[in-house]
Amino acid sequence: MKAHTKETQATMTPEKALNFLKEGNVRFQNNLKANRNLLEQVNDTSDGQFPFATILSCIDSRVSAELVFDQGLGDIFSVRIAGNFINEDILGSMEFACKLAGTKLIVVLGHTACGAVKGACDDAKLGNLTKMLAKIKPAVEAVKEPQDTSLRNSSNSEFVDNVSAKNVQLSIDRIMKESDVLSEMQSNGEIDIIGAMYDINTGAVDFYE
Repeated sequence: MKAHTKETQATMTPEKALNFLKEGNVRFQNNLKANRNLLEQVNDTSDGQFPFATILSCIDSRVSAELVFDQGLGDIFSVRIAGNFINEDILGSMEFACKLAGTKLIVVLGHTACGAVKGACDDAKLGNLTKMLAKIKPAVEAVKEPQDTSLRNSSNSEFVDNVSAKNVQLSIDRIMKESDVLSEMQSNGEIDIIGAMYDINTGAVDFYE
């Protein structure tokens, strides 16, 4: 499989980009990698890059977007931060990726058993981590069940995963609210912005379409 070119990127649509990711995840789940020569792709992308999607994901070592979607060099922009939340630097990176570099799809990818989400659920305190986890706390507060405070912590895996899913949605809401560039592009059909959840037990990605 060749690296994307200006010509192949030009034929891409948000729907086609999503299908590329879905097909790649199916290959990943079945341990069937696309046939690509990475050293050849190094050469092919040396004069430019033409990725088709931008993926915001967690720093978790088990959730590498290039691997779980079976993509090669020059295929996707990968933005990673613990808890896959939004800030102005990440928004700026996404605006560059879509408006200037031509990607057609933004995916906010959460995952099950997220350590950052667990920390926010437990109100963990540790140096700069304290301020970082505060950015995930709105998702914790937005999940209303269970109401029993003894069950609203990292030991309750269902609660943790529900908070992760809510965090994805709140991140998308922030993109739409805080980036006129991206919200306008989506309104015009130039890009799509969707959420997804990666299951660390199965390798499957569930897209929120």
